[in-house]
Amino acid sequence: MSDREVPTGSEGGDPVHRPDRTVTTVVTRTVKRDRRGDYEAWLHRLLAEAERVDGYAGAEVHPPAPDADPAVYTSVFRFDTLAQLRAFEASELRRRAMDEVSDLVETDAVWRTHTGLELWFDPPPGTVVAQPVRWRMALLLGLVVYVLVLVFGAVASATIGGLPFALRLALVIAVEITLMTYVILPWSTRRLARWIYPTTATVT
Repeated sequence: MSDREVPTGSEGGDPVHRPDRTVTTVVTRTVKRDRRGDYEAWLHRLLAEAERVDGYAGAEVHPPAPDADPAVYTSVFRFDTLAQLRAFEASELRRRAMDEVSDLVETDAVWRTHTGLELWFDPPPGTVVAQPVRWRMALLLGLVVYVLVLVFGAVASATIGGLPFALRLALVIAVEITLMTYVILPWSTRRLARWIYPTTATVT
């Protein structure tokens, strides 16, 4: 079984995507329940070897709960530039790692690559390379933050105004970030995806 990737671009290069942006790649794998120990040992070896890769900027691993079924692992890898990520994708280290992990997983992995604020935004269906217009992302994010601060600031003053300022602020921020991440931005970017990603290459 081989890993399937959400493509990060054509082999001939991507003339639209600037190659000097920090890149975050999110990898999700469903691991066989009786091979979790082997998978974690494999991942530990891969991360240790990746430390020597040019441009590698670190990783985070989010394992499933001990009794989770299916056992879905999410790994977040960071590279200094898109060019360095692509060099890693073509490397012997990655090819060997993919060969080793194939027997440990239930399904093919899914890779999603981001270059910054677009972690908050969903590209249009069929996206080959995420090409968000950054000022439009910033404009939408700023508008959402402004409305949330305005509304929840007034609501908080009227309902929990007696709480200490630091506690009241922490509660408001927690609610605002939760709404932004799980409700408002997913909803709004699905409807504005073609405006945020006007130059994104897509496949049908």
